[in-house]
Amino acid sequence: MVFFRKEEVAANQPTTTPEEGEFTALQQAIEKASLPQAAAAIAAGELSRLKKTDQSLPEYAITHSYLTFLAALPWKRATDDHLYFKQVQVLLDKEHYGLAQVKERVVEFLAVQNLREQKKYDLLVVDDEQIARTNLGYVLAKEGYRVETAANGLEALSQLQKRRFDLVLTDLKMDKMDGNQLLEAAKQLDSDTQVVMITGFATVGSAVEALRKGAAHYLPKPVNFDELRAVIRQILNNKQRLQLSRGPVLCFTGPPGTGKTSIGRGIAAALGRKFVRISLAGLKDEAELRGHRRTYVGAMPGRILNEIKRVGVKNPVFMLDEIDKIGNDFQGDASAVLLELLDPEQNTHFSDHYLDIPFDLSSAIFIATANVIENIPGPLRDRLERIEFAGYTEREKLSIAQQFLVPRQLSAASLEEQALIFEAAAILKIIRDHTREAGLRGLEREIAAVCRKLARLCVVDQTVNHGMQVDAELVAKLLGPPKYAHAAGDTRGRIGVAAGLAWTEAGGEIMYVEAGIMKGTQQLILTGSLGQVLQESARTALSYIRSQAETFGIEADFFSGRDIHIHLPSGAISKDGPSAGLALALALISLLTRRHVRPDVAMTGELSLTGRILPVAGLREKLLAAQREHMSTIIVPAANSADVQRLEAEIVEGLEVVLVDDFTQVVEQALEC
Repeated sequence: MVFFRKEEVAANQPTTTPEEGEFTALQQAIEKASLPQAAAAIAAGELSRLKKTDQSLPEYAITHSYLTFLAALPWKRATDDHLYFKQVQVLLDKEHYGLAQVKERVVEFLAVQNLREQKKYDLLVVDDEQIARTNLGYVLAKEGYRVETAANGLEALSQLQKRRFDLVLTDLKMDKMDGNQLLEAAKQLDSDTQVVMITGFATVGSAVEALRKGAAHYLPKPVNFDELRAVIRQILNNKQRLQLSRGPVLCFTGPPGTGKTSIGRGIAAALGRKFVRISLAGLKDEAELRGHRRTYVGAMPGRILNEIKRVGVKNPVFMLDEIDKIGNDFQGDASAVLLELLDPEQNTHFSDHYLDIPFDLSSAIFIATANVIENIPGPLRDRLERIEFAGYTEREKLSIAQQFLVPRQLSAASLEEQALIFEAAAILKIIRDHTREAGLRGLEREIAAVCRKLARLCVVDQTVNHGMQVDAELVAKLLGPPKYAHAAGDTRGRIGVAAGLAWTEAGGEIMYVEAGIMKGTQQLILTGSLGQVLQESARTALSYIRSQAETFGIEADFFSGRDIHIHLPSGAISKDGPSAGLALALALISLLTRRHVRPDVAMTGELSLTGRILPVAGLREKLLAAQREHMSTIIVPAANSADVQRLEAEIVEGLEVVLVDDFTQVVEQALEC
């Protein structure tokens, strides 16, 4: 008898090479990923090819990376929605001050999600055996479903024609109409109706035929009730996710710093879903979203599937930020990818060039943000429901600063222990003299600057005391001279200058129109980087005044032998839009009649060739700008009266809003005698 030591036995055992271990781990990862049938077939082929490929070849690394990415995608992993609806309003109010209309629309959006989650599903059980119908009906009713039964296919079809069922469980072999015929008829009536085939004559051929005709699942008799419950739960959960995704694609529009991204994050938190933000600003290459084909060296998947892989679930809340700044060039139109991404009929089979297998994105919720929705291509804009984020009032900025910004910046500057108190007058000093914006980013930057300077005083000069009051005088000393001067009074004693109200990406602005006349050859000179629409408004205003010269007491040939120059200051800034007609015409009337424009009057509205005043958009932001610049009288088209009535009292506080429908009323209100 021969004896071997343990070491000798171990040495003679076959060992696994690192290459084989790596291949086995990859194979196990793919099996664990529960790939769909089409993806599993492709993965099996790639695995087989990988096993035969020399590791030193580039093809090995390319295929290995592809299979690793394939296995890492959450093909079936999804977050369960846990919508605590009663806490939604509390959460929104706690994290976001103001934005009443936005919060209302978000609550409505979440209310629909909540009702869809709580919905009881209607099931129809079809079987020609009474015992089978009774047993199935009893089991499903205990699960909380509303159950109806039918003894044959014709009876079931009659019920389907009268009402809608979410799921039909039908026997295959029945008199008058069998299960396959009922399946076809049910799909014709409502393509969303799911059908599960149950039969005691289960064969591969019958199962394939049923699935080919649109059956959601196929079960043999006798029925395993645990399996039945699991199948029904999976089918209805998938249907619920698809219904949630078919809701509107919200698009938050408004100036920067008004809380668009944080509201999107709040929706994700309310639903209990993962949150993903992708910035589309300046995106031109379609491959950044859809990926590169694997034929290219260094090919990578697109940002959409990369983010899906990162969060590990297929149903996050996707925020597509700055969707209005997307571009296109010879590398493809990136907005075309978004057309597929945001369409619930197409994103069930989203195609990434790198993956080259359809991936279901229908359960994800997409939210877009934009500063100017008009910059979004028309077909893409049609898929979006606009929710407008208006600028904050001065009072809202003060409250937000006191509740959120000041505590956050004191903490960032490590001044919590000093217990400093910012007076309301100090914050208002920052708002009025050092910021000019619709949002809050500039205000927070200035508060941060004050806190940093206080921290320096605390360390270097030791002049910061516990509980010290930060007043307006100290803020002025720390921040220096005001960055912005108020516009009211700029036109005093000047002829041919009128104040118009404009809406920009950053909110409302006061924009002055200056007009001058000189000897020349009847030219209209326009300067100040005016866009095409604004140039046409200037020509229309001049033509209107020439046609109505007698009405305004102007010489009929005032343009003969002269040039008129219209200029909008800040020429480096491009200006355009259909709301400057009143200011342009009034500046010309002031110039030609030698009458001053009231310095506390600002206006918005477009002028037609016959003197009609046309309505404008962005009224809230424009009134906020007028309020910020201490104007007292605002001239608004009468056609915007409904918009004025909808404004909060705080917006029109201190303002006299004058509604006009003819230009002669503008002259009466705005020109000094």
